Amino acid sequence: MKGAAFLLALAGSAAAFAPSAQPKTSLVVAHGALDGIPGSTNPIPQFDPLNLAECGTTETLNWFRAAELKNGRSAMVAVTGYLVQGAGIHFPGMLSIKQDISFESLSSLKPMEQWAAVPAEGKAQILLTCLIAELVTEARKPHYMKGGPMPTIVFPMIDFSGVDAETLKRRQDSELNNGRLAMIAIMSFFSAAYIPGSVPALINNPAF
Repeated sequence: MKGAAFLLALAGSAAAFAPSAQPKTSLVVAHGALDGIPGSTNPIPQFDPLNLAECGTTETLNWFRAAELKNGRSAMVAVTGYLVQGAGIHFPGMLSIKQDISFESLSSLKPMEQWAAVPAEGKAQILLTCLIAELVTEARKPHYMKGGPMPTIVFPMIDFSGVDAETLKRRQDSELNNGRLAMIAIMSFFSAAYIPGSVPALINNPAF
């Protein structure tokens, strides 16, 4: 489905910026725990309207941070995939010889319809690849909830150890902010696809 196998393979851990190790502690998170962490940027630094940073321990905060990071990465991959598919870009050749489904034939469908048309075996392969990527990141020691770095990319491995701290922080901020925007975007895409007229900016767009 026009690159979905490749794109979704990254979904569990796309991008590659790992924050510095966090202190190994289970103490209650102190006020101001968001000061200076990646993603705490203008115009609203320390944005935490639900006070999630103070609802548990440092381990809890690290879990929330990893969840935001990975969901943001997944959303960026999803938005990219949706736009590529909606533009009609596709691989050459056959998706399934057995069922006579070509990538070109899928390109005439809307992105949601394309996914529905993928054989069950193909969907299973994509989801299995995502699961493997997730297991690899979760199995790394020390775990991010125990003071280890945040989840990094799996396919391919990218080494950012030579990047200076200022540049790395800027890239971490960009990744998180772009991921947050992508999460809003993909929710809008789903809403527009399943609830016609729910997103005024996407009304009459052929991809929805």
